[in-house]
Amino acid sequence: MRVIFPDEQTARHDIIEAGRRMYMRGFVCANDGNLSTRLSENTIIVTPAGVSKGFMTEDMLLKLDMDGNVFNGSGDLKPSSEIKMHLAIYRRSPEILAVCHAHPPVSTTFAAAGVALDQAFLQETAVSLGVIPIADYAIPGSSKLADSAAEFCIDYHGVLLEHHGPVTWGDSVMQSLYRMESIEYTATIAMYSKLMGFERTMSKEQIDAVVTLRPGLGITASLGEFR
Repeated sequence: MRVIFPDEQTARHDIIEAGRRMYMRGFVCANDGNLSTRLSENTIIVTPAGVSKGFMTEDMLLKLDMDGNVFNGSGDLKPSSEIKMHLAIYRRSPEILAVCHAHPPVSTTFAAAGVALDQAFLQETAVSLGVIPIADYAIPGSSKLADSAAEFCIDYHGVLLEHHGPVTWGDSVMQSLYRMESIEYTATIAMYSKLMGFERTMSKEQIDAVVTLRPGLGITASLGEFR
């Protein structure tokens, strides 16, 4: 598969816009969350640590190589504390061009409880999102957390970091953001279904039928097995 990298102007604009949307939707609070995208085989651009995702400017974004070395900076700003996780995901799957990490309240509650999003309440979940598994707990910013998240990036569109929150990836900043939104929506429907006492998920036959739509949508990941 031929990888088409975004131009830097587009990348900076999309990261700022995605950060603003995450903040406005309550997916992050204070200075939480981080976003990045690849500009080339050896270069990425990433959000700074200690800055609200809703109030970033393009000049705050930092350009790094795949070893985490900063090419350019803005004053005393440093890369996101989760940069190891972003780099590990890019190394594991060269086709991934963007990574998004946030703390949306409902899906983060599932992460805190150690509960995977592996029940298909909605057709959209079965077709475009798939199973969202749980990655074992690790200290934020650690190599263990980076490796734990990267383990899932080949076969899934996102993962819940235990006691932390979801991380998603895709072929663009916006695709990774949309997958974050889909995870939170899926978690919300699962929460309401359980609160209302409904456990009526899609049958295996129904899931198998809608899964046939995936190739036409360009979805190639296995996306896991629903229970």
